Amino acid sequence: MDTCYIPSQLRIEPNICSPDYDGIVLISGTPPGEQEPEPFKSVLFCSAQLDCALFERGAVLPINLPAKRLVYSPTGPIDPDYDDVRVYTQAAVKGIKRALLAGVRLPLLVLLPDPRFENTELVTLLGALEALYVPLEVREISNDRTHKANCLGIWSPICSKKLQGVVKLAAALESGRYVARDIGGSDPERMAPPRVEEYIHKLFEGTCIDVQVISDPCILEKEYPLFAAVNRAASVIPRHSGRIIFLTYEPRDPTCILETIMLVGKGVTMDTGGLNIKTGCNMLGMSRDKCGAAAAAGFVQTVNLLQPPTVKVVAALGVVRNSVGENAYVVDEVITARSGARVRVCNTDSEGRFVMADILYHVKEMAMFSVNPHILTIATLTGHAFFSAGCGYSIAIDNSVAKTISNAYKLQACGEVMGDPFEVSVLRKDDFEHHKGKCEADDVVQGGSKPSAQSERGHQGPAAFLLMASGLNKHGLCSRAPIKYTHIDMAGHLTHLEIPYHGNPVLALGYCYLIQGKCLAIYTVPPTCEIAPCVAAEMECKPITCVKGSTACQLQAVRSMVDEMAHEDQNCQNECTRSNKSCRG
Repeated sequence: MDTCYIPSQLRIEPNICSPDYDGIVLISGTPPGEQEPEPFKSVLFCSAQLDCALFERGAVLPINLPAKRLVYSPTGPIDPDYDDVRVYTQAAVKGIKRALLAGVRLPLLVLLPDPRFENTELVTLLGALEALYVPLEVREISNDRTHKANCLGIWSPICSKKLQGVVKLAAALESGRYVARDIGGSDPERMAPPRVEEYIHKLFEGTCIDVQVISDPCILEKEYPLFAAVNRAASVIPRHSGRIIFLTYEPRDPTCILETIMLVGKGVTMDTGGLNIKTGCNMLGMSRDKCGAAAAAGFVQTVNLLQPPTVKVVAALGVVRNSVGENAYVVDEVITARSGARVRVCNTDSEGRFVMADILYHVKEMAMFSVNPHILTIATLTGHAFFSAGCGYSIAIDNSVAKTISNAYKLQACGEVMGDPFEVSVLRKDDFEHHKGKCEADDVVQGGSKPSAQSERGHQGPAAFLLMASGLNKHGLCSRAPIKYTHIDMAGHLTHLEIPYHGNPVLALGYCYLIQGKCLAIYTVPPTCEIAPCVAAEMECKPITCVKGSTACQLQAVRSMVDEMAHEDQNCQNECTRSNKSCRG
């Protein structure tokens, strides 16, 4: 597999005695010496007799295998009431980092199942890959700093067919996070708007993703006036001038499309606060204000690798710098949005909603002619979201239409099993009242007189603003054309620079809309391309309405495999039994 956009080459290793590795990393959620396969069980049992802190602290231990070193990284005691699968992510990150400190350069990762959590093996592998990521600026220093480990071996007692699916899926998801980290985590010059465009073009060159870029200032001012207002101060400096980037994936057979996912990402490469300038060192870390667009681009990279046959994806990235200067947009300005709404500026530091509103209107227009559209905005939008949910959590807010399918709660459930957690908030009438125009000259106001962190319902209100400024509020349940819309505020991932951006919420989005999402069952089928491990089929109590063409054939093929599942599962169990016996031997 091409390692250009994953941290390390992945290799499934069937032989634990292989001489190709210089260290073994074992991640375990049970006390040492209890449930691990041999020879690890004996080594850990003996070590636990000498070190009662082994299960909480881990250790680097000698082992009688060609790798010689065993890096034991346990989860520690797991609270079944409140712990989630992230304990495996954290243990994997810790284990790989400890192995690197010990001098391991060719690690062999041992993936052990844990029935207490779904996707334990997948999440563990993703945690290991997260620890192997090298920031873009470091990779560009020299060729010998591009990888922490050129190869990551993977061994597991689970059946080989399941392990192959786990590894392929992890590679696709991690590639998306890798791209998101590159864009979101890089400094404001390395990922200034023109260089984001450059990175995107290189990433998707020769792929199934269509890339369209709008950079002409005249077009931006005419078609995206709110975006152009934020871009105004930066536009006079060519290397900071804004870009709107559209990424489109369409399945090979358009008649197969059952759903259209449409993302709008906030990509503020540096947020000075504009003329409402950030003071008291509050500007530090504001290069991360582009992580919404970064996550959208990462999601499209995962789409590019999985190539779902029934999902069309459109992503629009608003990439801009909120600069300060004599040409900056100012408070009290009234700007007519693309929707026709007259919007009054209240705080130039609330630029994110301006960046997305006109793009959202454009995407809404596209949705009117799309199959089963669902629009999402993704942004590091409010400090209120950070204080409400805490560090490491995203917040999902549905409009009335998306709420009918409980989309926010599905995102939360998918994030739970992938270690990419969400909290759910609800839009209320108060949020719309707050953003109604206060003067005869304006229809919508950008916000209140206080920052979001000091305002009531500070992260729900901006979702209402986006609906009002884009005209999406006219596409509710009672309209002739209801459109599902979900706003994601991921400011909980906009932390201090010393804490890296992990690529959230790519895992939750990928699992929800590409792998599981609305499906009640997932059946493994022969992949349609090298990287795709599975196809999800929606199996509900009500009959499935199939469109004409190969979609009906595909769903029928999936159903026809149900009878074979029991036989295949038995074969997997037999293979696992044989594998465990050979390990003990």
